[in-house]
Amino acid sequence: MAYGILYLIPSSISENQTDVIPEQVRQVIKNTEHFAVENVRTARRFISSLKLGLTIEELQFEVLDKKTTDSTVEKILKPLLQGKNVGVISESGCPGIADPGSRAVAYAHKKNIRVVPLVGPSSIFLALMASGFNGQKFAFHGYLPIKKKELETAIKQLEADSIKHLQTQIFIEAPYRNNQMLETLTKTCRPSTQICVAKDVSGTEEFIKSQTAAEWKKQKIELHKVPTVFILFSS
Repeated sequence: MAYGILYLIPSSISENQTDVIPEQVRQVIKNTEHFAVENVRTARRFISSLKLGLTIEELQFEVLDKKTTDSTVEKILKPLLQGKNVGVISESGCPGIADPGSRAVAYAHKKNIRVVPLVGPSSIFLALMASGFNGQKFAFHGYLPIKKKELETAIKQLEADSIKHLQTQIFIEAPYRNNQMLETLTKTCRPSTQICVAKDVSGTEEFIKSQTAAEWKKQKIELHKVPTVFILFSS
């Protein structure tokens, strides 16, 4: 029996922004019954919003998050071995990028199962595209430390690495700490260091701007509880 295909299905990164989801993604979802998802409620809501004529209750959803054990990952992906396709859906954006969906992909490769990544929105890459910073060398760091001194040290290190390697540094923050993050960046970075703030990418409140730390000090912007990507570049 031929194995099924593991599809990596991008989801919306902003509320009610299903218009950014390509037709190919819609068709794959329409013809898939098994899903490994980071959050079942979010995945159900996302699929429902696409209005594909599916009966959500007939679809099979299994949770694949950072707490999922390896044995459970294997169990969740068992339909692949039975010739059935499985779709991996992140809570937001592209599976496998800052997302536990990469574990499903690693399993599939070990079993020689075909993996198909589908085109869709990623706030990380869209922000990088719009930043105007070096797209040849860049690094994504996820979340930086929470404690003030550790955060300042991490920012200074990213700045130093950017200068040394001409490397763009990308990171995110818990939405309720976004304002504090920007304030810390402007106080910690050199005045000439470039900072890009990408707020609500692809959403109705989208705001993307790159300017120096010194210029950000003069500007007030509200980022509280709005998904935001921060990018730093210094040379």
